[in-house]
Amino acid sequence: MSLFQRALPVIALTFVDVLGLTIILPLLHLYALQYSATPAQIGLVAAAFPLAQLIGVPVMGALSDRYGRKPLLLISQVTTCLSFIMLALAGSLEMIILSRIFDGLFGANLATAQAAITDLTDESTRARGLGLTGAAFGFGFLIGPAISLAALEVSPSLALPAWIAAAYSFMSILLTLFAFKETLSPEKRGASQRGIGAVLFASMRMIRRPGVNVLLVLMFAQQFVFFAFESLLGLFILSRLGLLGQSSALIFIYVGAILIYGQVRLIGRLTTRYGERRVALIALAAVGAGLLLVALTPDQPHPLYLRGRVILELRELQPTSTEAMLGDMTVPLPLDANRGFGGVIWFALALIPLTLGAGLIRPSLNSLMIGQVGTQESGAILGVSASFVSLANAAAPLVAGVLFQVYGASIPFLLGGSFMLVLATVAVVMMPRGILPRGTITQQ
Repeated sequence: MSLFQRALPVIALTFVDVLGLTIILPLLHLYALQYSATPAQIGLVAAAFPLAQLIGVPVMGALSDRYGRKPLLLISQVTTCLSFIMLALAGSLEMIILSRIFDGLFGANLATAQAAITDLTDESTRARGLGLTGAAFGFGFLIGPAISLAALEVSPSLALPAWIAAAYSFMSILLTLFAFKETLSPEKRGASQRGIGAVLFASMRMIRRPGVNVLLVLMFAQQFVFFAFESLLGLFILSRLGLLGQSSALIFIYVGAILIYGQVRLIGRLTTRYGERRVALIALAAVGAGLLLVALTPDQPHPLYLRGRVILELRELQPTSTEAMLGDMTVPLPLDANRGFGGVIWFALALIPLTLGAGLIRPSLNSLMIGQVGTQESGAILGVSASFVSLANAAAPLVAGVLFQVYGASIPFLLGGSFMLVLATVAVVMMPRGILPRGTITQQ
């Protein structure tokens, strides 16, 4: 049986889980605006989930090492479903924030699914397996926002997308109950013999480990830089290329397609040939180079751009989550005189190394971390890794948005690209080379 066939139940439930999340994610600022939320309060709504995950995901990941993947997946999925129901029924801003905190504390779906993948793989196939779950995540990000937009076309009520998200979350519960078979055998669960106190402090134990802490810093840094790019993508292509609405959506689909290609087709081949460490280094450099190229995108709107029409369309739109966090944000628009294809073509080409690098980094770094701690603690380390990603996701839009507003559209990407290239150079020396043998149990 091929790796894809063995991993198919995990891939399927990951995809369905992500669909629920991405249906409500683009609308969170609108839920808050229903209750006349201030920019700071909207920022709190956006940050509540990733901040709660800083606590919840490492603990849930460590518990999955002790009690198995399936029970922890079910707990995560049930609480995620309940959080969407809370959102659908929310009658106040406080209830919206509470629903996101509740999901963040117990919703370790992706980290637990990744841990299940590591149970089904060895060192030679682990990065490819993690890439498959990343691809499922990417597919969800392509389809989920389209579902939320379609729901709002059917009904103006924001409760409808939340109910649809809850329905998809319920489907993931059924998939786990009836299609997912436990991947962590009882003897492996008992092998580490860790008490509940050690489980609860899994995050600190992992951070203190030499080699692991370097990889966690790299994980945080690359996610911070790439999520800053994602959060500003719509504003950047508006200010440089005059792209709005459907054209902007096509760019997001293009980025998603490249991510999926890298995680499905490339990562397995590259890690087999070059090893995870070298792939991670190449990916860091590719993201840095891509961001610098993006920053240098010519200030040339597309051939059909009309500045007056864009201004009219902008007046009818609700603000994005990044804009809402920062309050009233002025975006300089290009002039009609310099229209052409050059800017769009440059930007599309710049996205290739940037997006491919981003698609290769996380599976490679996660696989290297598992190699450092041993397979018995894969759930714990993936939980800690996910919490570092959540912290980066909470901070990146705010920092990047301020840089965009104060210093101009190119500065966040120039700084991010330069930082990633420096990071790739430092990582050549700092990134650990060796891994623990498969099945090794580490002692603290």
